[in-house]
Amino acid sequence: MMSPRLGLAVAVVAVLLSSLALIQSTHQARAYYAELQRLEGTRWYLQEDYSRLMLERSTLASPHRIAQLAGNDLIMRAPDLDPQFVIVLGAPR
Repeated sequence: MMSPRLGLAVAVVAVLLSSLALIQSTHQARAYYAELQRLEGTRWYLQEDYSRLMLERSTLASPHRIAQLAGNDLIMRAPDLDPQFVIVLGAPR
């Protein structure tokens, strides 16, 4: 049988180890929660940035803006609707 002193020593060591494990797991949980908060903040920032970029993309790709750029900056115009000529090779002159 175990002596009462040895049983008490084992119980004290078990309580100390349990306390240290609880402290360590609490610290780790708080560290993970802080990391979660940081990542959620980054996620919200990136979501806002993505939304802004999608709005800018849709504005830049609007048909009205593209037609305006083609006419003003690139000096493009719609093709003439005049009849076209087809040249057939080997036809008599």
